Amino acid sequence: MISPVLPSYSRSPLSFERGEGAWLIERDGRRFLDFAAGIAVVSLGHSNPRLVKALTDQAQKLWHTSNLFTVPEQERLAEMLVEHTFADTVFFCNSGTEAGELAVKMARKYRAETGSPERTTILTFEGSFHGRSTTMISAAGSEKLTKGFGPLTPGFRHLPFGDHDALRAAAAEPDVGAIMVEPVQGESGIRPLPDQCLKGLRDLCDEHGLLLIFDEIQCGMGRTGKLFAHEWAGITPDIMMVAKGIGGGYPIGALLATEEVGRVMTPGTHGSTYGGNPLGCAVAAEVMTAMTEEGFLDGVSRKAGHLRQKLEGLVADHPDVFEKVRGSGLMLGLVCKAPNLDVIRAGHAQEIIMAPASDNVVRLLPPLTITEEEITEAVARLDRAASAVEAALAAAE
Repeated sequence: MISPVLPSYSRSPLSFERGEGAWLIERDGRRFLDFAAGIAVVSLGHSNPRLVKALTDQAQKLWHTSNLFTVPEQERLAEMLVEHTFADTVFFCNSGTEAGELAVKMARKYRAETGSPERTTILTFEGSFHGRSTTMISAAGSEKLTKGFGPLTPGFRHLPFGDHDALRAAAAEPDVGAIMVEPVQGESGIRPLPDQCLKGLRDLCDEHGLLLIFDEIQCGMGRTGKLFAHEWAGITPDIMMVAKGIGGGYPIGALLATEEVGRVMTPGTHGSTYGGNPLGCAVAAEVMTAMTEEGFLDGVSRKAGHLRQKLEGLVADHPDVFEKVRGSGLMLGLVCKAPNLDVIRAGHAQEIIMAPASDNVVRLLPPLTITEEEITEAVARLDRAASAVEAALAAAE
């Protein structure tokens, strides 16, 4: 039977009916350790009791009114984000892609309102991923994302990843108004920008009067052991895109900005029917409460160190399958020598879920609430999966 669902994904035949913390339960009863977390979305684990309570309590009161009215849950969540970040103002939407769309609009509107309307170009980087709307694939620019979808949105200049000379030259061009970057690139294979590079980006933006836009959709919300990844570098952006982990599984996104930049988005300049609805904001507020509790982020860093150590040993034990580990916190990638999809399929046989990425990388993005015992069990399953891949490689020779 042909599925009525649009065939825009190559889907695994696995079908899960339940989740418990770091575990997914298949319809046939098998229990899988989830090291994808819905691609860094299920930040506090599946069916987290705190989030279930926040959702059901709010669902019994009010789901939706629209942004024609003040939404108390939205105000509360915005206050929490402002308290714990660089931002002075927040706009809520439904996804990271929507946050990216507003980031572009805000950056260009700021230029138009501050006397430099010609500075519409935004610098982005090879390997970036900011979403799948026409404007966001135009921002990333890779053929994999854009082929067949032209004409694309103009106004982006794509630079080689790590080419400082090209960056400095481009930043000085008179049409450039902003730089947009992921502190840790996710889809391209878990590539962190070193702290000194993030500091250099801030200095470069200040030197040329550019806005700095951070895309922390995948690497934010505790994923690296700080609430947001850029905090490790001790600098701040002017605009930041947030989604995925902020809802713990409920679809919600946010665009954070300084007062200086955000003030240009006056009534009528942007909107969202569902953005900032009471249900989503109630859940996200509970996520924020949990992540900002004393010891939570320290626990993420401790568990990340345990996972990193175990993975380094795994790579050493399977040199024909893995090349190295890279990434930060609980956002790690195994750079593979064997095909990464072979590793992922072998993982399914050992009842562990992982996510693919470019550059032949397997992404490991477990819930931030995973235990050290579950990490140890996951790496044991990965070890068995790697042995199966080795056996298949040997049989093919």
